[in-house]
Amino acid sequence: MNNLTILLHTSKTMRTPSWHGEPPRTPLLANKAAELAAYVRTLRPRQLQDVMHISAPLAAKTHAVLAAWPADAAQSSLAIDSFVGDIYSGLRASTLTAADRDYANQHLRILSGLYGILCPYDAVRPYRLEMGYKLPDAPYNNLYHFWNTTIADQLPASGLIINLAAVEYTKAVLPYVDAARVVTPRFLTADPKTDEPGFVVVHTKIARGAFARWLITTRTTDPVQFHAFDDIGYVYIPALSSPTEPVFVCRKFGGIGLSMRLTK
Repeated sequence: MNNLTILLHTSKTMRTPSWHGEPPRTPLLANKAAELAAYVRTLRPRQLQDVMHISAPLAAKTHAVLAAWPADAAQSSLAIDSFVGDIYSGLRASTLTAADRDYANQHLRILSGLYGILCPYDAVRPYRLEMGYKLPDAPYNNLYHFWNTTIADQLPASGLIINLAAVEYTKAVLPYVDAARVVTPRFLTADPKTDEPGFVVVHTKIARGAFARWLITTRTTDPVQFHAFDDIGYVYIPALSSPTEPVFVCRKFGGIGLSMRLTK
């Protein structure tokens, strides 16, 4: 099954890294992104503060960033290098080979509140707009309605979809694709006292990025082979798994050091 798509989502924090080679490409839904950005630029800092539940200084900074937001690829950077967060700590995009990055550009898709969907080599500028935000005015007050089927329409019509994105973002995609195509891995951490597996947010986010990296670097496309994933301490647990929801458990998390939030 070569027609595989890996879904991640954007992070709140971004950087504008330097890049070399050909300019970043125009995002698939650039026109709708420009429309949405034009509307968001009309909002006052206090409105952004209320919508995004952020501090006044951060709202002012966000307002300034959005005010300068262009769609010009020449002033942008590659999506794969632009997001900072636990998922991207696991992905470790800067250490991928050129061949791996090209493969990622073919198979990895990044869900975004502003851009809708991004390929790794697409042009992005710093922004802050999560998919779940409730903006003041229609048709932007519900971004799921704004995007409707347009994000899902950019995905291949067939083939496996590996869902490594948060529910906030997959709500804009999964209702419009055949559920039989979707595999959603789960990553749990064993409690050191009881050995019972449980959900640890930071661990799970890093593991999602690490699993995406593993798919990219190994070119694994057969879900039967997913049990071989063993990065950062995770082990496949057949008894907890199903074909559409493979479960991986770590007893000693091996991703410490990948995230600035984890020091021990």
